[in-house]
Amino acid sequence: MASKAASAALVDLITAGDRRAIARAISAMENETADAPRLREALAGRLGHARIVGITGPPGAGKSTLVNALIGGFLARGLTVAVVAVDPSSPVSGGALLGDRVRMVDHQSDDRVFIRSLAARGHLGGLTRTTGAVVEVLDAAHYDVVIVETVGTGQSEVEIAGLAHTRLVVCPPDLGDEIQAIKAGVFEIADILVVNKSDRPAAARAGQALLGMLALRRPASWSVPIVHTTATTGEGVAALLTEIERHQAWRKRHAAGDR
Repeated sequence: MASKAASAALVDLITAGDRRAIARAISAMENETADAPRLREALAGRLGHARIVGITGPPGAGKSTLVNALIGGFLARGLTVAVVAVDPSSPVSGGALLGDRVRMVDHQSDDRVFIRSLAARGHLGGLTRTTGAVVEVLDAAHYDVVIVETVGTGQSEVEIAGLAHTRLVVCPPDLGDEIQAIKAGVFEIADILVVNKSDRPAAARAGQALLGMLALRRPASWSVPIVHTTATTGEGVAALLTEIERHQAWRKRHAAGDR
């Protein structure tokens, strides 16, 4: 097991933005090595910088394409961005199937961006057992925004509620029977609802359906907005970024328990 001094030295490299050190620490967390608990303890005093944005929703909603568009929007605002994309596990290797990272190739070589895929490894809830620890590494590395995209399995994806500061639920325009899945689980955790692929004719109807569902939520001081986007063209992404910033400002004005 690494010594306390070695863990502290690695943390210093992480906070200095050393990408190899960041990748090494993430691997230790993901694989739950013997060094991971000591490293996590050493990171504890370096947290609290990042804004954590969670993105979830049913398969086919275009979450990864939307994440790619959001990365560009955050960069244009002068922010650094890390992405944790939870992917299905390969049945052969057990590692992550890298579909999400492939869609974010536009930003893969940008020094201001760090993208990591994690394999779900059969863990339910949309994340992995170690996603929180991985986010801590990226927070300590002083990324301004950490985007966490869940695996996309539907209503069980509520773990993101306990990790993200701002939770986006992305819906396809053709909600159909999937609206019941959203209502049963993921819908209730939304801070922002996004109708993606809104260039399709059914998008307006989906927005109306979501408005009706919002009436079923208990009253709260935060009023959940519905934003229409077309991630492939960038339409609506600026408005979505504005709502994310508005929610983050609201959080600063309210204690965590006042939702």
